[in-house]
Amino acid sequence: MDELIRNIGLLYTTELGIERIKRNLGLRTDDVVAWCRQSILSTENIQRRGKNWYVYTSKCVITVNAHNYTIITAHKD
Repeated sequence: MDELIRNIGLLYTTELGIERIKRNLGLRTDDVVAWCRQSILSTENIQRRGKNWYVYTSKCVITVNAHNYTIITAHKD
């Protein structure tokens, strides 16, 4: 958990990732990465399993690659 928080500034996603996350969560924001950063900083339930971090918020689960900090996807919980 501390590693992800320390490297929060490295988070990014692809154009396809932005569209996927917006669609999955019904987000209207254009800054999906900032939305994910804020969500990650607002929760304490972060687990690392294998190559990914799983961030559990009250609204969704965000999946982040642990090696390159790519936000892979997010789904409603």
